[in-house]
Amino acid sequence: MAVGGDNDVLKGVWCPALMPLDTKLDPDVSRFIDHCRWVLDEGCHGLVMFGTTGEANSFSVEERIRVLDAAIDGGLPADRMVVGTGCAALPDTVQLTRHAVERGALGILMLPPFYYKGASDEALAESYDRVIDGVGTDEFRLILYHIPGVSGVPITPELVDIIQKRHPKTLAGIKDSTGDWDHSKMLIERFSDLAVFPGAENLVADGLKVGGAGCISAGCNVNAAAIRGLYDAAMVGDDIIKRHTEVERIRQILQRYALIPAMKQMLADAKGDSGWARLRPPLMPLSEADAAALAADLDAEDFRLAA
Repeated sequence: MAVGGDNDVLKGVWCPALMPLDTKLDPDVSRFIDHCRWVLDEGCHGLVMFGTTGEANSFSVEERIRVLDAAIDGGLPADRMVVGTGCAALPDTVQLTRHAVERGALGILMLPPFYYKGASDEALAESYDRVIDGVGTDEFRLILYHIPGVSGVPITPELVDIIQKRHPKTLAGIKDSTGDWDHSKMLIERFSDLAVFPGAENLVADGLKVGGAGCISAGCNVNAAAIRGLYDAAMVGDDIIKRHTEVERIRQILQRYALIPAMKQMLADAKGDSGWARLRPPLMPLSEADAAALAADLDAEDFRLAA
């Protein structure tokens, strides 16, 4: 299997899939598989399983393994999946990574160990070393997950340098979820041999101009077709102003609310299925007032989600 710097397959519009829950607040696998099929049909190049949007760190190792197995056994293509595996505990990260690699996942999206703050780059690199050694193979594509606003532990360019030097066959990309275009641009230009994904769809066109890979963005759960249209237009150099503006407007609406509850509420409304609004605490559904305001904002943009 080609890995590491051979990142041609790690391009495009990738959806960090939302995780629907049943009445016990356990993962609802049937709803999840249906949703994943829908976003692929809408144009996403692939799925990110158990990212931040999928409430990954609200679920146990056993739950995450069970859902991934059910998704693949249920027909979702493993070769179009990047699986989030980063945990606070090293053995959990090793177990989840080994399992995803054994199941044939295209790539691994890995948070740094995030509980203890202030760790040096060398200490964080040691953690990545031990995960790769613990998995027992370096034959997988590793995407580093930089989301310091949530994790509290940044992946610095210097840390990327260390990991790339030690694991050139394995390191394939970076997801930058800062929302800061200047930071994403710096990563794209500095690590031109890696697939660098901004974490927001409104950075797709700018990213592609300087060699970015596309996006891994929560908004794909509710606006995949438009985001894919923007990506395709930017790839061939079409006039993208109108497409970008439409995508940007929906992104701005979503960011007025708690993002994950807002998107789940949109799916609940579109499907006539109130169960879609469930989240596992400490995340909570939108209030009735916010749900109504979100619907009004979307109506003002004439946005209709056909899920």
